[in-house]
Amino acid sequence: MSDDHLDPPPITDLLRDWRLGDAAALDSLTGYIYADLRRRASAYLRGERPGHTLQTTGLAHEAFIKLVGKQDIEWADRNHFFAIAAQSMRRILVDHARTRRREKRGGEHATLPLAEAHNVHIAPTSIDLVALDSALAELSEFDPRQAQIVELKYFGGMTLDETAEILGISRETVKRDWQIARAWLRQRLE
Repeated sequence: MSDDHLDPPPITDLLRDWRLGDAAALDSLTGYIYADLRRRASAYLRGERPGHTLQTTGLAHEAFIKLVGKQDIEWADRNHFFAIAAQSMRRILVDHARTRRREKRGGEHATLPLAEAHNVHIAPTSIDLVALDSALAELSEFDPRQAQIVELKYFGGMTLDETAEILGISRETVKRDWQIARAWLRQRLE
């Protein structure tokens, strides 16, 4: 049997062991975590323009470094870890967008196209990430779960099922909240 068919390591146990100082646990986690971050970064950056200054490896590497630096967090489980990973990727992408905006002295401010808002894989170039980050902060004030769903799906590249598992809610609840949040964001970003 090839390695591709093996189950992922027991992430929750490895996170706990790593937090308790077991360096071997981090070594065991590294391959799986880094591969997952690269997959998510690749999915996110797929819609970016050619020559974009932030590449898959860079985004995955920066997210990995941020996560490894959080050893003191009491990871509840693998879902908690990947929720924090989505937050880290969001911060990296928004910081990158802010830097690009400063470099362009204002740059262009694109909004979320209505025709693409139903699609999970919205091309990142069609969204002003700084405006999206601000709108998500506003959304989290009155519906933190919807904001977290957007963060997990858009920045973390999670599927409906993964998002439901991470949040401990049904797939249908995620689907409904995702639709509501997208409609609110569409209105807010226009």
